Amino acid sequence: MEKIKLYDTTLRDGSQAEGISYSVMDKIRIAEELDKFGIHFIEGGWPGSNPKDKEFFEKISKSKLKNSLIAAFSMTRRPNILASQDANIAALLKSSAQVITIVGKTWDFHVTEVLKTTLQENLEMIKDTISFLIKKGFVVFYDAEHFFDAYRTNKTYALKTLIAAQDAGASAICLCDTNGGSLPDEITSTIKEIKPVIKAELGIHCHNDAGVAIANSLAAISAGAVIVQGTINGYGERCGNADLIPIIANLKTKLKIDCIPDTQLKQLTHLSHFVSEISNMRVKNEQPFVGESAFAHKGGMHINAIMKNPLTYEHVDPFSVGNKRRILVSELGGKTGILLRAKDLNYDLSKTDPKTKKILELVQALEHQGFQFEAAEASFQILMQKHLKKFKGSFELEGFKVVIEKHPDKKITSEAIIKLKVNRIKEHAVSEGDGPINALDNALRKALKDFYPSLAKMHLSDFKVRVLDEKAGTAARVRVLIQSQDALDTWNTIGVHENIIEASWQALVDSVEYKLLKDK
Repeated sequence: MEKIKLYDTTLRDGSQAEGISYSVMDKIRIAEELDKFGIHFIEGGWPGSNPKDKEFFEKISKSKLKNSLIAAFSMTRRPNILASQDANIAALLKSSAQVITIVGKTWDFHVTEVLKTTLQENLEMIKDTISFLIKKGFVVFYDAEHFFDAYRTNKTYALKTLIAAQDAGASAICLCDTNGGSLPDEITSTIKEIKPVIKAELGIHCHNDAGVAIANSLAAISAGAVIVQGTINGYGERCGNADLIPIIANLKTKLKIDCIPDTQLKQLTHLSHFVSEISNMRVKNEQPFVGESAFAHKGGMHINAIMKNPLTYEHVDPFSVGNKRRILVSELGGKTGILLRAKDLNYDLSKTDPKTKKILELVQALEHQGFQFEAAEASFQILMQKHLKKFKGSFELEGFKVVIEKHPDKKITSEAIIKLKVNRIKEHAVSEGDGPINALDNALRKALKDFYPSLAKMHLSDFKVRVLDEKAGTAARVRVLIQSQDALDTWNTIGVHENIIEASWQALVDSVEYKLLKDK
């Protein structure tokens, strides 16, 4: 099979996802990263639709891209005017894009109900738009919108729209499952039926409304499509677009189909996380191939097997896609999980060592209370050190007080007072904060800053609270998970208590102790 070309529409279709709003600089940064990775086509947006996309095309033309061609997106001309008179088409001419992607109606239902024009006029709109742009020197791709719905209800007319695009000179015709409701078998059979008629390169553009966009994309490739459209991390309107990340991984590792250089596959996880960061979206832990949980093993039987041979519970080598294997410590992990974490920390333990059994029993007892060490590996390291009598605390708490005050002007202030000892030296600190936990964190740092200057380089980056037993009402236990980071690392700590302040304090202490521990 010939090489598959990757067409990324994160900057256009992906930006239509709920919660995503790219700045021009965001789009430039993503485009440059996609180029570095080896994506063939980057759809930058719709120049005629908004000033932001217009500015993007102006600025991206100054970037020295090495691997990618920039595509501009627009629709066919409007009914009953010439392409040369259409404002959207005029905007394309000024875009500096190397490829123009034109979307047109293939479904007769949309032609009559949305465009409110005739079936013949729609064919003329497709022909006129594409031929006009080709005469202007552009490479033109045609996106056949709602093609699979169209082919299902009126094969003859749907095919006529493709032939119109082909006769007008389109270099590629992309079949779009716009509503995302098709299934792989239908995708396969449809492409096989039309392939003898269409000589232009075939592409596929799938949405994930039925949860099978990735499967549909791979089915299309197996049936003869040579261009696959999608977005990084599957961002897109409604349920999203086909996720290029697992598509690329499956093409390279399963189907042995070339789409990027072999050396770039190890950058897949980085690309996914980079785009999620710029998009201000949470990285999906469970995302195939690149998620933090993609190669995380928790069950004792799984862990035991994976250590004998990774093929037992891993379908690909995590390192091949730039990810890593994780062994989770939990009540389900058995002694093997404990031993592996001990090995990572250079502690000499064995399955028969009574200490191993004791640590496992302690983990099981604490998880029964609500602790969850798979999400708080820093707290587990401290727990293990304490049990092995290798832990020396950096300070001793003598007490703290948190005061929350509401003022007549409705403003709420939080103040924390803390007393502790460091090497028998008493320290007393008072600090305010945006809330009680922030105030407590500030007071703790203030008290320790002269003794441990490196604490100035760490900060809390996330704070999560979960009520463990909602039926208990205000007496319920709460679990607090704190994420901290410095210039080099990110780590998680945990606390559990009926009092949210105490649970937070437990996690705060572990966070500080872990920072000082790793700085030694």
